[in-house]
Amino acid sequence: MGETAKKDQSKNEGEGNKTADRHYREGVRRHVESGASEPAAKEAERELDKEAGEESRRAANTGKAGPKTR
Repeated sequence: MGETAKKDQSKNEGEGNKTADRHYREGVRRHVESGASEPAAKEAERELDKEAGEESRRAANTGKAGPKTR
């Protein structure tokens, strides 16, 4: 086994990768502290409300159409 292969194996932390976890958590913390999550959350809420309204209109129209006939 070459020197490069040994170095690559030592970097692999496996499924419980603590380094990746630490980087992820740090990124999330910076994102939240930057204030960028609040506008994104409001936009997501508007989109969900819009989708729910459209779904309600479709359901109402389906109900008004009456039973299906074969």
